[in-house]
Amino acid sequence: MSWQLQDAKARLSEVVKLAQQEGPQSITVHGKPAAVVLSPSDYRRLVAERPPFLEFIRRSPLAGSGVRTERNRSPARKVVL
Repeated sequence: MSWQLQDAKARLSEVVKLAQQEGPQSITVHGKPAAVVLSPSDYRRLVAERPPFLEFIRRSPLAGSGVRTERNRSPARKVVL
């Protein structure tokens, strides 16, 4: 949901409750996005440290399925234009 700043200020308790129950609440100033109110769990999920991409791929359920994760270092093929 989107709130104008003056409405969000006047109904801050409601904005916070909705962020916890329904998800992020956007706040606008002069019709332009200015801020977002998040629940603590949404915030933690956003700032959580993530493994490097290659480690993520190696831990995936597809690991060992034949998907290659090594970089192909051969030169690019030649294309006739």
